[in-house]
Amino acid sequence: MRTAIVLEMPTWSALALDGLRAAGLRRGGARRAVVEYLGAQDCCCSAQEIREGIAASGSAVGVASVYRALDTLAELRLVQRVDVGDGVARFEPVRADHHHHHHLVCDDCGRVAPFTDEPLERALERAAGRLGYTLEQHDVVLRGACDDCRRGLAPPGA
Repeated sequence: MRTAIVLEMPTWSALALDGLRAAGLRRGGARRAVVEYLGAQDCCCSAQEIREGIAASGSAVGVASVYRALDTLAELRLVQRVDVGDGVARFEPVRADHHHHHHLVCDDCGRVAPFTDEPLERALERAAGRLGYTLEQHDVVLRGACDDCRRGLAPPGA
């Protein structure tokens, strides 16, 4: 009888902590908290959202420490900065599985939602090739109004 061997891919958080170690950097405190928080998210987060999320889990990390951790992770190319056009820096993991998504932004409440679209990916590759470029990375941000705002259901102050 043969036994199947199932190998699990390391999580982004584990890979990011390994990347910090390989760079000779500490992996504790704010860096670990930021890595673990980001690793559990589906989309980009601002430094303030990250700080608030970490605080909600019972840890106290200052926003300056969050920014320093994000700067280090960005230098190591473990996170990418996402600009959705509202002047707030957002960050999300650069995943080894090349999971890539784009962003929809509600101009009314500011909600950011991820989306994927394989035909769009292929069209972007073709456009880059037509123009003589090799596409290494790209961001697509679509703006409009979410369903809640169009129906007047967005929470006050959102």
